[in-house]
Formats: sequence, C-alpha cells, structure tokens
Amino acid sequence: MKILITGANGFVGKNLVAELKNQGYNDLLLCDRDTTETELKQFALEADFVYHLAGVNRPKEETEFEIGNKGFTEELLTLLSQNPTPPPVVFSSSAQAELSNPYGISKKEAESLVISYGEKQIVDIKIYRFPNLFGKWCKPNYNSVVATFCHNISRHIPIQVNDEKVELTLAYIDDVIAELIKQIEYRKTKPTIYGEVRPCYKVSLGNLVTLLTSFKESRDDLSISNMNNPFIKKLYSTYLSYLPEDQFSYELTMHKDQRGSFTEFIRTPDRGQVSVNISKPGITKGNHWHHTKNEKFLVVSGRGVIRFRKVDSEEVIEYAVSGDKLEVVDIPVGYTHNIENLGDTEMVTIMWVNEPFDPSSPDTYYLEV
Repeated sequence: MKILITGANGFVGKNLVAELKNQGYNDLLLCDRDTTETELKQFALEADFVYHLAGVNRPKEETEFEIGNKGFTEELLTLLSQNPTPPPVVFSSSAQAELSNPYGISKKEAESLVISYGEKQIVDIKIYRFPNLFGKWCKPNYNSVVATFCHNISRHIPIQVNDEKVELTLAYIDDVIAELIKQIEYRKTKPTIYGEVRPCYKVSLGNLVTLLTSFKESRDDLSISNMNNPFIKKLYSTYLSYLPEDQFSYELTMHKDQRGSFTEFIRTPDRGQVSVNISKPGITKGNHWHHTKNEKFLVVSGRGVIRFRKVDSEEVIEYAVSGDKLEVVDIPVGYTHNIENLGDTEMVTIMWVNEPFDPSSPDTYYLEV
C-alpha cells in the first residue's frame, strides 16, 4: 500500500511517519514544502491512501490561510481525482473550523472540499477537528503553548500567562497517531465523516505551568509526579523531550564518609524513597530497627550479608547477598538489622523505604544485631 502524507515534516506528520514505519508501512509518499508540483502529481496518481496534514496556521499575511488551507486542498483533491482508483482521504482540520476567524474559515472550506471529493469519487473520507495537541517534536514558540512552555521552562526562560484560568483542551500526539493509523484498516467500521480523538484533557493555563514547573524542580527535590494520572504521565514525557541536549543528566548529592556513601535518588510522598548505598570492604551499616518504616534491599554489585534479629529474641537470621544473583530482601518491622560487605570491592545496594526520611519522626532505633 502506498500512503501519501502531506505535511510530512510537520508535528503530526513526523510522528505519523515514524509510527507507520514502526508498524511496517514503508511505502510512504512524503510531501512537504520542498515537494515539487510534478512530484505531487505523481504521488497523487500512485497513492492508495492519503493523510492530508498540510496546512497554514501561522502565516505572515491572512491571505495565506486561503491559499495554504483551501487552495492547496483543492489542488490535491483535483490531482487525486485523476488517480485510476481515487484513494480514501483522512484530513487534519481544527476545532477552530467552528469559528469565524480567517484560519477557521479556511479550514471549514477545506473540509467542504474533502466531503465533496468523497461524495463524487465514492470513497471514504474522515475529518478530524483536532484540539490543541502536545507531544514530542512540536515546534516551540510557534503555535503550541505546551511546546513553548516546555521549551522555555526547561531552559529557565520566562513565560507569559495573561490569564491562569483559561482552560485548554489537549490531545496527546500518540493518541492522535493511533486514531489516524486505525483508519487504514478500520475506516469502514466508522461511516461518520467526522472522527474523534480520545482521550482529550482539560487543563487551565495555571495548572499547566504548575505541573511543568514541578517537573523542572523534581531534579532538586527528587520527586516523581503521579504517573498513575494519564495526562501527567504524557505531559512529563513531553517535557523531557524538550530538555536541552547538554542537560539530560543531573547530579545527586552523595553523603560520603569513611564507610562509603549514601545517595538519595527518588523521593515520593506515596511510593516511598529510593537510595543508593555504597559500602567499602569490611564495613557494616545499620544496626537499627523500625516500628512502621519498612525497606527493601537489593545488592547489585559486590558480596555481603544481611542479618536480622527480632528485638525480643537472641536468634540471628542471615541472608547472603551478591550482585551475581539479584535478589530483593525485605526488611520487616520489629527486626533490628544490618548489612555487611564481605567482599574485596565496594558493595552497591539499591534501597527502597516506604516513606521519605523525616528527621522529626525518623522511626529508627539503634540496636546491634
């Protein structure tokens, strides 16, 4: 199947092309600003399916709306009509097609042309009036507030919010692409002309800024946002895609002494804290117990032993641990415990605790095993 994609180098186009290739659609006819009229005509004659994503939304002159949206759509559909087997068309419109501004009017006129093409050629067409979209590869400081805010906040560039209460309706690019690709195989199961991308998310500008700022600050406070929230999960992925390429990494604070080091990695209020503990050969750490606080130890390098003793018992329980066999050891409450490095090299242990350390209520009591 030969698939023609106009606007192939745009935000939606780049993501669509990448995922089509992931799914084995490799015979793609890619049309962008550099495509000649001769090439476009040949593409139109060969196409078995069309994604019409090209359009103008930030022109220098308002007349460009008419030319880039209605005019180019008319030209494309005329060429497609000359195809021996006119192909189905999926058209990327905008929620602004319901408005009376120049951009919305040009999109509405383009929609009418697509509908007329489907009726005359007796082929399936599908129109999507996309809301604001967000995700990777969107151009910042252009027509996406999410892309602009992600880009600027990650670079400490001031942003401007005139009204924090303004509510946005957003759709995530991966959800958009999934819906678009579904039309190749399942379009006949949806006879309606207008398609819909789900889910959509509503968020105020103020809350959007708060979330993006929290992502930036998470490198300092080691927090992780609620990834059980689908919108936050997608927004965080989007934010990371706008990080400056020389700032993908960030340092952690290593608390060092003669025994080794202890470094916090992640702190969350509801899923606990993750740290990295490094012990030098012969060093024993711990010798304390907890009422409610519980931990998980995972030795990933080196060799050692974890010892337990119930606080009211004399019996000592030992668990051999080694980076050669990754095994999680739970640290139950009511047992004093320690971990000793028995090897000749540093022992590295990943430690999880069910709550971030609170110096005002440490729930930690010294007692040798």
